[in-house]
Amino acid sequence: MITQVMVQPSSWIESGIKLSKVRDLNLFKFADGLQSRLDELSERNKSNDLTDAEAAELAGILELDRIFTLLNAKIIADS
Repeated sequence: MITQVMVQPSSWIESGIKLSKVRDLNLFKFADGLQSRLDELSERNKSNDLTDAEAAELAGILELDRIFTLLNAKIIADS
């Protein structure tokens, strides 16, 4: 098993997430700033151009994305 360092996803609770109404359902989405940061880090990651701190940040954002995917799927399934 590989140990990976990441920024805790909970660090974006205050400013990085929003609820978005989709077909009368409130789904979790990234706020514009966090989405832009994810896009930027993902692009730079393709060329292996991330610092260790940025790689940890990307790992945290991707973990939050997985959490949102699971939560949103549960919301949709229960509707």
